[in-house]
Amino acid sequence: MKMKYKRILLKLSGEGLMGNKGFGLDEQKLLETAEEIKLVHQAGVRMALVIGGGNIFRGLSGAATGMDRVRADYMGMLATVINSLAMQDALQRIGVPARIVSGVMMPTICEPYIQPKIKEKFENGEVIIFSAGTGSPFFTTDTGAALRAAEMGCEAILKATQVDGVYSADPKKDKNAVRFEKVSYDEILVKNLKVMDASAIALARDNNISIVVFSMHEKEALYRTLEGKGDFTIVTNNE
Repeated sequence: MKMKYKRILLKLSGEGLMGNKGFGLDEQKLLETAEEIKLVHQAGVRMALVIGGGNIFRGLSGAATGMDRVRADYMGMLATVINSLAMQDALQRIGVPARIVSGVMMPTICEPYIQPKIKEKFENGEVIIFSAGTGSPFFTTDTGAALRAAEMGCEAILKATQVDGVYSADPKKDKNAVRFEKVSYDEILVKNLKVMDASAIALARDNNISIVVFSMHEKEALYRTLEGKGDFTIVTNNE
């Protein structure tokens, strides 16, 4: 089956890997997600991953309790490294070549990010897992995802969420919320729709990278979305 995009960055939330747990990682959910990634990888799609760290520690939450924001953000970056190591292990166990690179130097755990070298590995079919965000505080993993997607020449960012697209309001709180099939970057910014932070949206817009928002709760959701099936929202320059 022909895939709509051949070069993607998949943005996963840390919370999405918790399963039914209240904290940390659920092994079954981790393996299920790895199998979803394998299916797309076997279809010849070049893939990169960014995984949030909210299942372990969220920098903004730490700062809200009075912690130094810079220190809290670095703790959040370390949480993303833990999730990335777990995902690399799950992928390699099922035969998917996966490589972790980090925005923060930690050579005994994962490679430093050197763009030409990593892009070559990406082109050769390795799944590249980008950890530790941009390597700098005050930037979210969404912004890190948009930055790495641009640097890898990705056509689209596939953002897995708890709902099947972008809505006019939170559909879990507002029964009148309307789901968009397609929406522009500028409309996202003007209406303050909750997709990704403004820096990430602007980076995607300026580099003409589509953002596809979908739910990972359905079986083979990522594969079906790349086929153009199921429910999702496309954020693009072309309305």
